[in-house]
Amino acid sequence: MTAVPQQVIGFLQASAPFDSIDETGLQDIAADIRVIYLTNENKQALLAQQGNALFLIHTGQFLVKDSDSPLRYVSEGDYFGYGNLLDETNIPIELEVDSPGLVYCLNEQRFVQCLQQYPEFERFFNNSKAQSLQNQAADDSNSMWLYKSLTELLNAAPVTADVELSIHHSAKLMSDTGVSSLLITDNEKLVGIVTDRDIRNRVVAQQRDINQPIKDIMTTEPVLISHQRTLFDAMSYMTEHNVHHLPVIDSDSRKPLGIITVTDVIRYQRGNILFLIGELSKAKNLYELTRLSWQMPHYFSRHARRPGDFDIAGKVLSQATDIMTRKLLQFFVQQHGEAPFDYCWLVYGSQAREDQFMGSDQDNGLLLAQTPDEQQAAYFEAMAKYVCDGLAKCGIKLCKGNVMATNPDLRKSVDDAIEEAKQWVKTPTAQAILNFNIYLDVRAVAGNKTLLNRLQKARVPLFKQSFFLSALARHAIQGVVPLTMFQKFSYESDHKVKDAINLKRKAVGIINDIVRLYALANGLSMPSTLERLKHLPTDSGLTKKDADNLRDIWLFLNRLRWRHQLQNHVTDNLVSVSDLSAIEKHQLKASLQGIRVAQQGVQMKFTAGLG
Repeated sequence: MTAVPQQVIGFLQASAPFDSIDETGLQDIAADIRVIYLTNENKQALLAQQGNALFLIHTGQFLVKDSDSPLRYVSEGDYFGYGNLLDETNIPIELEVDSPGLVYCLNEQRFVQCLQQYPEFERFFNNSKAQSLQNQAADDSNSMWLYKSLTELLNAAPVTADVELSIHHSAKLMSDTGVSSLLITDNEKLVGIVTDRDIRNRVVAQQRDINQPIKDIMTTEPVLISHQRTLFDAMSYMTEHNVHHLPVIDSDSRKPLGIITVTDVIRYQRGNILFLIGELSKAKNLYELTRLSWQMPHYFSRHARRPGDFDIAGKVLSQATDIMTRKLLQFFVQQHGEAPFDYCWLVYGSQAREDQFMGSDQDNGLLLAQTPDEQQAAYFEAMAKYVCDGLAKCGIKLCKGNVMATNPDLRKSVDDAIEEAKQWVKTPTAQAILNFNIYLDVRAVAGNKTLLNRLQKARVPLFKQSFFLSALARHAIQGVVPLTMFQKFSYESDHKVKDAINLKRKAVGIINDIVRLYALANGLSMPSTLERLKHLPTDSGLTKKDADNLRDIWLFLNRLRWRHQLQNHVTDNLVSVSDLSAIEKHQLKASLQGIRVAQQGVQMKFTAGLG
């Protein structure tokens, strides 16, 4: 179908990144846009007809797999197809239509022209591919909802009909109850299913007698699933067998317990972190951003249950904070104009390592391409204040230690930052180590990321110097794990709970220090503790067995921290030993002993055995 360009322009003006293009440019682009009405019946023909294109959804809901991206749900305002265009591939798009709708199609030639002509356009789609919902953190977060038991999801009794009920009364039952499918039973056991499509195709289209029994038109031996299976299993069944209605039965009695539909899956997905992160990306102002961000704790409290959920929750939370930061920078630029020269927004500590927890504060800074003059400095000072205050409104607390871009000492040029690193290495006093240790876990989340690459390249040889590493090692072995000489737990003395242990400060933090030390000694610059352990070379001084052991300890301790925070609705890291099972107490003691052994290894390797 052919769309009137002016109708298209209105929607484009409300859709990033087209909203950054002037009206003359949009007029030109709109002339090349085709609008299609996408249904399950015509999807293959229309997608093939459009070829490689950018697809922007105006209305409708779809399940899409495009390029090498994971399966995802998309709806109004979402894009698909850009992976093929950016990678110059021709991977067929797989698409299921949950709700038909209008889709705007921009051809490949015009898409490439937009990439070349509009920097914001190119930045948006490259970021969408690299940072949006397709990185491993978001992919893994599927575990928080996909692996929910179907028993947890069924909240209403199924609508059923006996095999002998007439077609007329069955259709009336469906209409009265507002369902799109009817489960057919014989002696309360599931024997078939009838959908609204069956009524249309097998009754109305064939002018069948509506007084016949419903069994005459039902689908016999329908695809079904046991209530003990998971939502992931249900989605797999529905995709494999190309069905939109999946009965859930009791595996012993074969009695129907409910039904899962494609619409249900999308509704569950909208309560999923992937959807919430996607909505953060679409926020148009600070109010929308803060409203969405405050849903994060509620999501984790409701959905994070399995150990695997806890393993990646920190990565998901960090990704959400990254997106909030980029949106706030975007809002600031919209209000105050482009930066006077290139900058890179840095994050430190837990956000850099992608292991944020509830209650984590913000640690960030600005790396500048050059030393600013007074007017330029005022711009970056205002930017820092706007972003840090905005993050605080989104629930990411201001740092009590002032490790934020609002601190003038954390707004440095690349050259000044290199000189600062040289001073760190030259005079690594105990207090200096304590002050700058956090800056060694750093990651770029916005701006010109090559600035951080320059800094890291200059710092790698500096941080490998033995005198500096020895100072770091002495700091890493000073942390005392909460075990007495007789291997009994040592508890916090100033906490109302008598058997509390601060797992962040007295366990996980020590592991982070140890792993950071080995990473710097081997020239690794990635900030993630688990990634550092994964990429340590065989001659790093830490055997693979020891590295795997530290990884397992780190994961176990962080699982305990997440569970403590979510179950008790707190943001501290003071885990009560009495809340642990017997096996967990044993594992905790073994973990703390393992950390102590790792500290001894650090002492021997980096301090020549001297404490």
